[in-house]
Amino acid sequence: MPKIAEVKRKTGETDVTVGIKLDGEGRYDISTTVGFLDHMLALMSRHSLIDMEIRAAGDTQVDFHHLTEDTGICIGQAIAKALGDKRGIRRYGSCLLPMDEALVMSAIDLSGRPYLAYNLDIRRRKVGDFDTELVQEFFQALANNSAATIHLKQLNGRNAHHIIEAAFKGFGRALRQAIEPDPRNSDIPSTKGSL
Repeated sequence: MPKIAEVKRKTGETDVTVGIKLDGEGRYDISTTVGFLDHMLALMSRHSLIDMEIRAAGDTQVDFHHLTEDTGICIGQAIAKALGDKRGIRRYGSCLLPMDEALVMSAIDLSGRPYLAYNLDIRRRKVGDFDTELVQEFFQALANNSAATIHLKQLNGRNAHHIIEAAFKGFGRALRQAIEPDPRNSDIPSTKGSL
C-alpha cells in the first residue's frame, strides 16, 4: 500500500493543504508565498525522497510566523497519517550534512513521543525577508505533529543560509532513513508493540 496522506488546515490566519507520498521520488510542487520556505521545503522533499504538494497562504502582511508554523503542523500530521502504525519501518535516521563551512547533525526517532532538541546558532535575524527564528518554530511544529523526536545540532558554520540549508537537507536525509522499510523486520520496531 502506498504511504500517502493529505492534510488541510484552515484558520483565521492561514489556509494550508499538504499532500505527501512517503515512498516517492522527491518530486515537489510547493507554493507557500514565502520564497525561502519554499526553497527549504523543496530541499527537504528532494533529499527525503518524499513527494510533496503544498499550497499555503496566510497573513504574511503581519509576518511569516503563522504560515511557517502551520505548514510544519500540516507536514507533521501528514507524515504521521501516512506512516500509520509504523509497521516495518526502520524508525531511526541520522545524517551529518556539510554545506560549505556549515556542518549540521540531524537525527530522528519516529517514537510517538514529540521532542525537539534545537541547537542551531544562527547569528543573523533574517535570510532575505525570512526571520531565522522561524526555523525552530517550523521544526517544533513538525516534531509535535508527527510525534517524532528530532535533534538538530550545528557543529560548524557562520553563514545563516548554509546552516539552515544543511538542517533541512540533513533532516530530509534522516527522515528518509527512518521511514524506509526494514528488510529484516516487518513488525513494529519497538518492544512495546506499538509506537
